[in-house]
Amino acid sequence: MAFGTQDEADDVMNEINMTPLVDVMLVLLIIFIITVPVIKHAVPVDLPRASNIEEVLKPETVRLSVTADGKFHWNESDISDDQLEPRMAEEARKDPQPDLHIRGDKDVRYERVALVMSAAQRAGIKKIGFVTDPAK
Repeated sequence: MAFGTQDEADDVMNEINMTPLVDVMLVLLIIFIITVPVIKHAVPVDLPRASNIEEVLKPETVRLSVTADGKFHWNESDISDDQLEPRMAEEARKDPQPDLHIRGDKDVRYERVALVMSAAQRAGIKKIGFVTDPAK
């Protein structure tokens, strides 16, 4: 027994042992080969083709204009103050409920536009929009 020498069995191994990695990969391959046919349905059925797109009914749009002299126009036809709220109540009962687009002249008194908004609220109209011209 000499000092300063080592046996060959005590040498440090500086290569990676690939055997455990190959064993694990083979086990995984076998598992996937066994489970894939189980996942697939065994009975071939030719299914009919059909469209399942839901028909979407778009609500109509009510255009209510208030001119500079304070008159109301329901979809380009003149209406009086007394006809305004009953027409809105009739539109509010529809399903789907139409959108109300208010076009107020820039010179109209705010009181007339506020009258339209309060009538729409009392009638139960849920979608109200204001139409404006873009700034140039």
